[in-house]
Amino acid sequence: MTKLDPRASLTAAWRAAVAAVHGETLLRRHSTVEDDQWSIRLPDREWRLSLPDPTRGGRLRIIGAGKAAASLARGLEEVLGARISDGLVVVKNGHREPLRICRQLEAGHPLPDAASARAAQAVFAFVGRPDARDVYIVLLTGGASALLAGPAAGLDLAAKIAVTRLLVASGASIAQINVVRRHLSAIKGGQLARALVPAASLTLAISDVLGEEPAAIGSGPTVPDPSTFAEALAVLHEFALEASMPPEALRHLQAGARGECAETPKPGDPAFERAQFAVVATLGDALAAASRHAAAAGFEVSAFGPRLEGHTHLRANEFVARLRQLAAARPGGAPPLMLVAGGETTLEVRGAGRGGRNQEFALVAAQELAGTQRLTLLAAGTDGTDGPTNAAGGFADGETLARARRAGLDPGAILRDNDSFRLLQATGDLFSTGPTGTNVMDLVLGMVETKGRSPQR
Repeated sequence: MTKLDPRASLTAAWRAAVAAVHGETLLRRHSTVEDDQWSIRLPDREWRLSLPDPTRGGRLRIIGAGKAAASLARGLEEVLGARISDGLVVVKNGHREPLRICRQLEAGHPLPDAASARAAQAVFAFVGRPDARDVYIVLLTGGASALLAGPAAGLDLAAKIAVTRLLVASGASIAQINVVRRHLSAIKGGQLARALVPAASLTLAISDVLGEEPAAIGSGPTVPDPSTFAEALAVLHEFALEASMPPEALRHLQAGARGECAETPKPGDPAFERAQFAVVATLGDALAAASRHAAAAGFEVSAFGPRLEGHTHLRANEFVARLRQLAAARPGGAPPLMLVAGGETTLEVRGAGRGGRNQEFALVAAQELAGTQRLTLLAAGTDGTDGPTNAAGGFADGETLARARRAGLDPGAILRDNDSFRLLQATGDLFSTGPTGTNVMDLVLGMVETKGRSPQR
């Protein structure tokens, strides 16, 4: 067999996964328009939407938020064209797409900024007073929580930013973070759906959460919120954040728990009578595509058990242990193997360095791979950005730490400072792609090359 380039092979599988869940491609490939009916037909699910009649005053309007919202909007513009009356899409800075109809706004992520607050106000202004003849298509992808930061009455943006910063640094899961954010917001947790009444709506979501729970995708602005103010307070208590919270934010949550503030709309609320919700792409779709690509390229493919979640360091250690186990068990002359995993781990940030969970995953993996041969790993976010950096993630192999030391870096000190970006950049292990037009969490791919003997330290 011709010798494979491990990094090229891993990159190709990663790109195949991303292509399978690309927003514009999905809508162009799976949409059908017949008269006044628009359908999306995926292999295992289908949705239909009755389009408004413009001769009777009905408008088809687009609202989008998230890192891949513009990609979905571009697909809609190609499929529905002049049927679209107008649109407003909010994207992360640098994630614009060439759109003809929909207006785009940029805002901050992962932490909201002043543009995020203005974006939420702009969405409500765009909605205005909906008509029952109107139809809204809401495009929702990962990042929407930060990009639409409309503080609840009595709060300001600084308080929301402080809360988000505390939660991200605490190690709270994205689901827990969103429970709190929904109850400090004027738009999340079904509150945008209230604003769209009496119009009909269909939300198209690319899921960036495990389980595809609608309330967790973008903090669920168009679906019922199953969580409560009391549960938001419980998250703060679990991570001992009460004393660090901005006082006005804590008072708001406490007042809500006492019934002094209106709860977010729950299942059965009239706001959802004409609202549909559709998940058009998931992590599972991406993992299946990566596996198909690897198999077609001659790899034996192995799935890494359950989805990745929990502490970044623990999951990285487990993934490498499994990769080494598979390598040790392979007979000489066996085909190359690819270990496929996906999910979203939780990175505890204690240092002042730069990096994200994928880059730190790669650095921790590099410690476990040090001195091995024929084992290579790629950990990368499907959105093309990892944490507050312009990298998607990083590679790791048996020589990563040696390259770091030759560059004058101390891997242990780098790891303690959460400065994985600097190390991977210096060693040539950084993986950069730019915005991808999708966001279904992270992929981790490990490769075992064809061997003559088991890898040794």
